[in-house]
Parts: sequence; C-alpha cells; structure tokens
Amino acid sequence: MALSKDEREAFLAEPQHVGALSVSAGTDRGPLTLPIWYHYTPRGELWVLTGSGSRKHRLIEAAGQFSLMIDRVEPTTRYVAVDGPVSRIEPGTDAQLEEVTRRYLSGDAADRYLDFARENLGEHVAIFMTPQHWLSADMGSF
Repeated sequence: MALSKDEREAFLAEPQHVGALSVSAGTDRGPLTLPIWYHYTPRGELWVLTGSGSRKHRLIEAAGQFSLMIDRVEPTTRYVAVDGPVSRIEPGTDAQLEEVTRRYLSGDAADRYLDFARENLGEHVAIFMTPQHWLSADMGSF
C-alpha cells in the first residue's frame, strides 16, 4: 500500500536509514549506486555530503539530478524512493558533518568517526536535492 505524503516524508526523515544513492554514470554503463548518509527535513530539501571532486560529486553535478532509496524490513516492509533536481552544491561545513554523523552514530562512535573524518577525508561538498518524484509502499509484516 502506498504511503501518504506525510508518512513517506516522516519515514525519509527518520534517523539511521542509510540511503542508496543512484546517479547516471553515462550512456555506456549502469548508474553509480552506493550507500550514503543523508539528511532530510519534511517539506524541505534532502542533502548529502561527499568528497569535493569525487566521482559521485562530478556525476551528480553533470547529471543535475539523483535518486535516493531507503528501506526497512521490520516491523513492516517499507520503502521510499525519491528523485529530483540538484538545487545547489556548496562547500560542506563542519556543522553539516557533525549533524549527519550524529544522525547515524552516537556517543563515542560518533566522536571517533568525526575525528577520523576531519583528519582523513578532506574537503566535502553538500549536495542539495529538491524531491520531485516519490515512490513508496508499506507491504505489512510477513
């Protein structure tokens, strides 16, 4: 059964769902699809952080759009997929890094990851997407 607008936006905004991001990788191969941490506020934009100049960054910038899908299997089997245009790309901030990290990790694990990211991952960009198309369903429990 399809989710209502409020249900799908609330599900997308729940913490700890790792997204599967897809972006066109050109006409001679399938899309680049990979797991990614993201942030979403209902009725707002979705954003991801990625390395500045990374393949993902370059492909998203070239395509001008991307898709993101999340799912779960408990307590019910549910998914939400969204795609839309890139609304802007800007330098990532430490506040964004902290916000998205603490969405997925807590306590010491978050602190250790933040230390690692700040020391080893280099500059990031924040890529914002305006959700335009939604697919969603909750198929109940099995």
